[in-house]
Amino acid sequence: MKIAIVGVGAMGSRFALMLKHSSNEVTLIDGWQSNVEAIKAHGLQADFNGKHVQSKMPIYALDEVDQLQDYQPDLIIAFTKSNQLDEAFQKAQSLISPQTYVLCLLNGMGHEEILEKYVSKEHLILGITMWTAGLAGPGQATLFGNGNVELQNFAAVDKDFALEVEQVFAAAGLNPKYSDNVSYSIWRKACVNGTLNTLCSILDCNIGELGQTKESEALLKTIIAEFAAVAAHEGIDLDQAEVFEHVTETFTADIADHYPSMYQDLIKNHRNTEIDFINGAVWRRGQEYGIATPYCALITQLIHAKEQLLNK
Repeated sequence: MKIAIVGVGAMGSRFALMLKHSSNEVTLIDGWQSNVEAIKAHGLQADFNGKHVQSKMPIYALDEVDQLQDYQPDLIIAFTKSNQLDEAFQKAQSLISPQTYVLCLLNGMGHEEILEKYVSKEHLILGITMWTAGLAGPGQATLFGNGNVELQNFAAVDKDFALEVEQVFAAAGLNPKYSDNVSYSIWRKACVNGTLNTLCSILDCNIGELGQTKESEALLKTIIAEFAAVAAHEGIDLDQAEVFEHVTETFTADIADHYPSMYQDLIKNHRNTEIDFINGAVWRRGQEYGIATPYCALITQLIHAKEQLLNK
């Protein structure tokens, strides 16, 4: 399959390498100039479960997309940060033909509202991934552990192409599953991000260290309850006990020493985060629905305050 990946951070690097190694034609597009230059010079490199891998792939900066006038991918995978999605697809929209599909695997909620400006809902696929990844530097990913992907057509139309994507991902070892209710999984994954990512960033700790605090149980349960209250208004019945168990399992899993992506953005790299698409989205929707979400409101404000302090 001819695949373009827009956003070659940690997760984009993982998917790029795994899809390339299973004989797909992969083209990379990224907005971080140092990353683009490193991959052009040395290829995309990774510590892949303790083994060094390196792969040459074409890569273009977002401002260089006009050089791809004759390039029409079958699939574009969105792996930008949520707060960069609109700008990235404004610059990359020339790649989208009437036959192109877009798959969004970003953390959080509300991305379809942005992507519908650039692709028809019939050609939009939404999903989540439970893979982990990190960046050691420009063009250098750190990939470990196992994971999976869940995806579904956004519109209730023929799902043949989405099933083809599932087969391509399976051949790449990405452990995909076509879902009949990916909206539930997106909310469930948002609970993971809205607890682990945010709390590790605020407390400056990894996942395992968060789990060792005596306050973690109450914090998790309260945040999950706020997510569930807002989700219920949208017709999604989150199983709070199952979500809590799912989150707490990470405290002793093989990713316990992992610092979540929001931590890497905020604490390590002093970049703005995706908070407005996670706890911020719950807070915003809660205000619209008349549902109180004080923890999500506070977390969103604390993360934004930390962004300002670190980005002086």
